[in-house]
Amino acid sequence: MGVASPQRTIDAVERAVRRAGTADELLEGLATEVRRAIPYDGAMWFGVDPSTLLAVAPARMEALDEGYCQPFWDGEFHEHDANLFTDLARTDVPAATLFHATDGQPLRSARYRNFIRPQGYDDELRSVFRTGDRTWGVAALMREAGRPAFDADDVALFAALSEIVGDAIRTQAARSVQPPNLSHAPGLLLFDAENTMVSANDAAARWLDEIYGIGGASWLQVLGDRSAPDLEAAIPIVPLLARARAVAAGRATGAPRLRLRDRAGRWVVLHASALAGNADAGSIAVVVEPAKSADIAPIILEAYRLTPRERDVVRAIASGSSTPQIAAELHLSAHTVRDYIKSVFEKIGVNSRAELVAKLFAEHYTDPFHETLVHLD
Repeated sequence: MGVASPQRTIDAVERAVRRAGTADELLEGLATEVRRAIPYDGAMWFGVDPSTLLAVAPARMEALDEGYCQPFWDGEFHEHDANLFTDLARTDVPAATLFHATDGQPLRSARYRNFIRPQGYDDELRSVFRTGDRTWGVAALMREAGRPAFDADDVALFAALSEIVGDAIRTQAARSVQPPNLSHAPGLLLFDAENTMVSANDAAARWLDEIYGIGGASWLQVLGDRSAPDLEAAIPIVPLLARARAVAAGRATGAPRLRLRDRAGRWVVLHASALAGNADAGSIAVVVEPAKSADIAPIILEAYRLTPRERDVVRAIASGSSTPQIAAELHLSAHTVRDYIKSVFEKIGVNSRAELVAKLFAEHYTDPFHETLVHLD
């Protein structure tokens, strides 16, 4: 461990993430403070969708070769390996080292053989950043060969930061950004087994520009050239493709779907699937479209720290139910329902049901069809 005391580091991280204006600034401040206490040579930091643990913005890569992005995410979904993020998300201690997990024999890990060692690193310290049972971010720190392995103190400190950072990333997800008045048709993209995009319709090119800030032609170049400087912008789609192949091969379950915001704050959903008749599940089709309220409601409700019962009340309000109807549906007294509504209003910062629905949904998602019909302040 570095020279900083654990509590001093925890306090410094709390200050850093609290003053961060953007999610990227949050990761930058976090990385700066962590490095002072836990020296490392390379690192990756990702925000994740709490429902799928697929990487979304923000993302930060330090001293890592972008060419290893695909093997890294393939390993997360296709290998039975040590300290997978999905496993750490369910453990009591949300941090662990590769050296300890393999009993000092890291060569037993496919990730070590295919990702860590080829880049000159020897040990890895991983953590998931979670609040309760929901994970909002993940990280991996690496040390070069010849450096001491991460120790138990490093693990304990990284684990102690889990809830602080998870809560900060969740708070970022709740910050509303008014989306622009744009209307895109669903986009369709086709990727081959090497993750090169081989086809895209015009709508997809527009979506890619909105999400990543690069046009369709540039996107083709980026995914076709592993040395392109803008490859880091493609990070969120690589784990999605890996997940789709894992589902097609029967190694994972659930819909390969990714919810994320574009550069202007608009919620977008990407759906991936292996092409029918493709035996090796190499080619993947991805549909990009505006998020519907049903897509983003779970993550927004999580982001505002609502309890399970408060979420039930909000869903009932969003469907137009009155207080007596909510009470009957949830088997509660009307007085209790009013208490829940008051608590929800206070957490979200609204004063009425209409304002509540607008705050939760309209500020995070604008249905292009309805934009011409109604505008909610």
